[in-house]
Amino acid sequence: MQNRIDRSRRRFMCHAGLGALAVSALPGWVRAMEMQAMAKLAPNRASPGFNPDVEIDMAAQPGLASILPGPSTQVVQYVAQRVKGPDGTVAELPGSYLGPLLRLHRGQKVRINFRSKLAEPTIVHWHGLHVPAVMDGHPMHVIDNGETYVYEFEVLNRAGLHIYHPHPHELLGKQLYQGLAGGIIVNDEEESKLELPSGEYEIPIIIQDRRFDAQNRMAYVPTMHDRMMGYYGDRILVNGRPEMALDVASRAYRLRFLNGSNARIYKLGWSDGTPITVIGVDGGLLETPETLPYVMLAPGERLDVWADFSGRAKGSEFTLRSLPFQGVLPKMAGRMMGGGMGGMGGGMMAGMALPVGSDFPIFKVRVTRTTSDSPKLPGHLSSFKRYTLAEVANPAKPIPIGISEAPMAMLLNGRPYKFDDVQPNERIPVDTVQLLEIFHAHGGEGGGHGAATQSEGGHGGAGGDKPQGGMGGGMMGGMGHGMMGGGMGGMGHGGGQSGGMGMMGGMGGGMMLSMAHPIHLHGQQFQTISRGIGAGEAEDYATVKDGFIDSGLKDTVLVMPGEKVRIIKPFQDFKGLFVYHCHNIEHEDMGMMRDFLVE
Repeated sequence: MQNRIDRSRRRFMCHAGLGALAVSALPGWVRAMEMQAMAKLAPNRASPGFNPDVEIDMAAQPGLASILPGPSTQVVQYVAQRVKGPDGTVAELPGSYLGPLLRLHRGQKVRINFRSKLAEPTIVHWHGLHVPAVMDGHPMHVIDNGETYVYEFEVLNRAGLHIYHPHPHELLGKQLYQGLAGGIIVNDEEESKLELPSGEYEIPIIIQDRRFDAQNRMAYVPTMHDRMMGYYGDRILVNGRPEMALDVASRAYRLRFLNGSNARIYKLGWSDGTPITVIGVDGGLLETPETLPYVMLAPGERLDVWADFSGRAKGSEFTLRSLPFQGVLPKMAGRMMGGGMGGMGGGMMAGMALPVGSDFPIFKVRVTRTTSDSPKLPGHLSSFKRYTLAEVANPAKPIPIGISEAPMAMLLNGRPYKFDDVQPNERIPVDTVQLLEIFHAHGGEGGGHGAATQSEGGHGGAGGDKPQGGMGGGMMGGMGHGMMGGGMGGMGHGGGQSGGMGMMGGMGGGMMLSMAHPIHLHGQQFQTISRGIGAGEAEDYATVKDGFIDSGLKDTVLVMPGEKVRIIKPFQDFKGLFVYHCHNIEHEDMGMMRDFLVE
């Protein structure tokens, strides 16, 4: 109960302070929020002058779904119906508890009337869409049971696949896990001229891993270890269904992949070794197709794949698999979660029938009919604006995003998430293009390890801000204790919750925890301009490095241990607060999220 009160108070503080924030110096808006802490902002209402081309009524509500044989599974789900707009704007996924697929077109004006029927706060984020701050689903805008939040925006994005999902801080993991997710496909004129596979030949592939108990309940009960490593399941669902089999003709298909898992990263490859041809990523189509031996897909990322089954004999079968790879989890944790150190406790081992980075099937493809009617893969797909370092506002001083893990907390730039904690390097002038650098910032005030510590902008790890909690930013923080702080009695986080329960509690040691993090930035898509890896991580990195596609526009980027990634991101059109965070959802809920204030 106290946690809910604390969340509500932080939300009230943030709502009340936004007006002051826009016109005052930093100390002023902090004082303003304290003065008006109890003034709850009303949910956004419809604008009388807004004339939508598309209007959708949507709700989040409890439901039941037949997923496995036996009892139905309790879920929470999005339901939606078209009020105004073209046929096909709202399309259900057959047999799925996931939200319907929304089809929009660039230039459309859209109104979505979102109503909550849940017993806890929620809000919807349109992951990948470039919309005003008040329409983005910031956690400060959560609504309660019975309330309606009205979204109104113009579709500014080029063609691409996006996501809608909840974004209440500290509740996101639970709500996403239990079913609140859906896809958005944006179309435009440039794409339509290509005549890519469509209709029954364009198939959404939403991949999730889930745990079920003996009564088919899909419980979300993360332990301390689950929170630190991410919540992993032992069953793979595709579009909300287990053991999916896709019946196809011997022709080209367009497969629209979306990783809807809370934490699991996939290395996608065909079982017969056929290369994967990618035509698009998060931000839409690539300029030209790219063929890779496999592709990496982290939570929140999307892939647009040209799958040509021409020449396959009728009756043939093959499988899309997640292939083996290394380096996502800390080396010790990875061995333990893979079964190498039994007896370490149910929290660590639960759900590890599919160890992280292991080889397992995603879905089966069966060729059930032959045809000679198949489109050809275009040589040129699209054109889009590419920025150079000469166009950024800060070529010598990139904005830092320093990743670090502390006992019972996940941090960015040494700080946990707070609604009222925008730092100077998080204040961005509107209509500028910025250089950002994402890196692992373990130890001290942003000191890192390997190549990830060497920033050309000279900012260290956190732009001079001191890490919070006095732990030095790293999970060990030089304390000489277990990875989770075993024997330290909770370290100020609530008594015996972590004391004596450390992954290596009482074993001494001094290793840092370093793991992969998919970093998502709200607002416009960005360009990935460079990656660098520390020498100590090169062996693990070699198992994933050929699966990254950095030539397209992205909104989520996987940063491996020891890796430094530089991106160019525009902050155009809209002022306000836009979050950036890890899309390992347990990490976000634990505080690995911050705000950019675009002003």
